[in-house]
Amino acid sequence: MKYFIKTFGCQMNKSDSERITSVLESLKYKKTNDLTKAQLVILNTCSVRDSAESRVLSLIRNLKKKNKNVVIGVTGCMIHIRPDKLEKNTNFLFDIRNLSNLPKLLENNLCKQVLNLSQLKTKSYFKINPIHQSNFQAYVPIMTGCNNFCTYCVVPYTRDREKSRASKDIIKEVKNLIKQGYQAITLLGQNVNSYGNDLKNEIKFPDLLSKLAKIEGNFWIWFVTSHPKDMSNDLIDIIAKNNKICNYIHLPIQAGSNKILKAMNRGYTKEKYLELVEKIRKKIKDVSLSTDIIIGFPGETKQDFNDTINIFKLAKFDMVYICRYSPRPKTVAFKFKNNVSILEKKRRDKVLTKLLEKYSLEFNKKLIGKTVDVLVENKSKNNIYIGKTKTYKTVKVASKISASKLIGKIVKIKIKKADNSNLEGRIK
Repeated sequence: MKYFIKTFGCQMNKSDSERITSVLESLKYKKTNDLTKAQLVILNTCSVRDSAESRVLSLIRNLKKKNKNVVIGVTGCMIHIRPDKLEKNTNFLFDIRNLSNLPKLLENNLCKQVLNLSQLKTKSYFKINPIHQSNFQAYVPIMTGCNNFCTYCVVPYTRDREKSRASKDIIKEVKNLIKQGYQAITLLGQNVNSYGNDLKNEIKFPDLLSKLAKIEGNFWIWFVTSHPKDMSNDLIDIIAKNNKICNYIHLPIQAGSNKILKAMNRGYTKEKYLELVEKIRKKIKDVSLSTDIIIGFPGETKQDFNDTINIFKLAKFDMVYICRYSPRPKTVAFKFKNNVSILEKKRRDKVLTKLLEKYSLEFNKKLIGKTVDVLVENKSKNNIYIGKTKTYKTVKVASKISASKLIGKIVKIKIKKADNSNLEGRIK
């Protein structure tokens, strides 16, 4: 049977799909890159925004129209938020934490029986070895779930409370990846700064990073995501002292207004956030900061939005992921009056995007003439290679060198040009 996995949403979902791949390959299913030829389709879904759910439902309808016999299984956040919309047009739903039971689900589905989630016993899916899509960079989950209950966020309801992996298992996995020649490791968690808090006699995140950085080999470590209220001085110091830990930090602020931050239950003020940014920039050389912003949260006035603009001007982020507020079922904010119009959200989006382009261009231009390390990730048309710096900036370089000698390698590139989203250079 040929299978196709479609992944929506975050890097954690991408990592989960690599474990789903492992299970299907162990059952001798054959992967196809052509969705129309797949007899089994697994959708790994996201519920961060309504638009993500709409894409899933649209894909399901199209699949059934083209092939009534296709078997569709669904996992990810959406099964906890919209099970009623999924059950009618799909064959089975499964919680990713029950991944070890997927073979049983497939067997029952072939017999035209669908098992309910309640019938399955939860087992640690982290025990299943993933089949990574890349042979030079890998996602390594260190924890899952969240205890923060931000009022707009579904994660505590879809991934449950925080659950950390044992540090020995994480270290063992990373060591094996480095032995296989992996150049970049991205540690994943909804709030990596809380790593280890749920385990007795376990190290915390700064110590885990320190131990991973001591593994022999030439490789990089990225991590996402950090919650500002939990980012410690110890963590900042560890990043500053270890060359293998990339000087890139994703630090979501979500809003620049203290009133809105309180309504979001973020646990910090804009003043505390800016103090943290100042501390990070002071201690970590050439650090790159990115953030998340939610536009049009219920009750966000023009003054509240101006506070967000001021945060942009003071923090000067390298990258910002902007999204318009979308009410999510089960969250506290779902009951709030969504009183910012779509047109106003679009306007505010444009304002922030222009600011982001301005500051991104300023930061990128400072790199012109400098030589930076770049992990080459892929090749596009006209012999243009694309890669990432340690600060997670995208670099393009033209070269006639064969792909086998560049892709997956860390090379030195001298930056010649810069715009607000990309850098261009030549290999030294």
